[in-house]
Amino acid sequence: MVMAVSFERYGRLYYLDPGEFRPRVGEKVLVPTDDGPEVAECVWAPQYVTEEVGGLPLCAGIATPADLDRDEQNRQRRADARVIAKRTIRQHGLPMKVVGIDFVDRRPDIDQLVIVYFSAPHRVDFRELVRDLARALRARIELRQVGARDEARLQGGIGPCGRDLCCATFLKDFEPVSVRMAKDQDLPLNPLKISGACGRLMCCLKYEHPLYQEFNAKAPAVGSAVETPAGDGVVVGHNVPSDTVVVRLAASGRRCACSRADVCSPRQQYEASGTTTPDAPPVVPDESTAPESTAPESPAAVSPAVPEQPEPTETREERRARKPRRRRRLHHDDEGDSAQ
Repeated sequence: MVMAVSFERYGRLYYLDPGEFRPRVGEKVLVPTDDGPEVAECVWAPQYVTEEVGGLPLCAGIATPADLDRDEQNRQRRADARVIAKRTIRQHGLPMKVVGIDFVDRRPDIDQLVIVYFSAPHRVDFRELVRDLARALRARIELRQVGARDEARLQGGIGPCGRDLCCATFLKDFEPVSVRMAKDQDLPLNPLKISGACGRLMCCLKYEHPLYQEFNAKAPAVGSAVETPAGDGVVVGHNVPSDTVVVRLAASGRRCACSRADVCSPRQQYEASGTTTPDAPPVVPDESTAPESTAPESPAAVSPAVPEQPEPTETREERRARKPRRRRRLHHDDEGDSAQ
């Protein structure tokens, strides 16, 4: 069985093995982490899956009221640490932006760790900042610099599509995205239109790119002449989501959307040949394998035997004209042997 939990509302999903526990949707559970069990919300109730999934962490149990109180205190400490970190950075005048705060409380009042995630345009000397933060927060401080995409993942936000950012919800790994993908999808090469909240190329350009590659490899190119059910025409555009090709008819000049299968040459060859394979030659029966008739043949039905025509033979002049070089080479060899 598999269940899914999330540490934040509408955050990333983490899959667990429920074990002996059966939490309901919305119930708080304990998730094992490197810093001890943490409280998370059950998003998917435990359910059976068709494939065997191994290596999932085991659910630590249902959260108790003490666990919920500790989690609420940690949330408040993270909020206070964020305010103090911003104020201290402003006092030092460092070009840093606080992205997120993670508070780790392994043992109360003994081993507390505050992890500050920040973004900066270049490397920053924050040695004095660490000392001041440790004195103000009374805990060990760890600063981690993150990139633009990780910053958008930690902060979250709304994308151009009107939905939550993919990196902040379900996207786990960042795959490389190039401008070639935008060109293949016939998108405007305007950075403001193909960039996400992080300022980099949108990750969703990778989703439909294989579909566009397959379509462009099989569909006729723009400007090529094709035959459609409505008549001959020229391809003026593609519509990949609907798997159609826009054709301007030569007779009337109007445009029509035709299926890609109607304008591709293999489909036309198939309809013209009337066979299962367009390029297959017509089947010719073999006389040697044809079954013999068991019915007796009447003398009247037997046709007189036709004498076979003898095969034409080559004359000496034709054979000499067909192999002139070989004879000249043999002639030179003979001369060499006689000279020796």
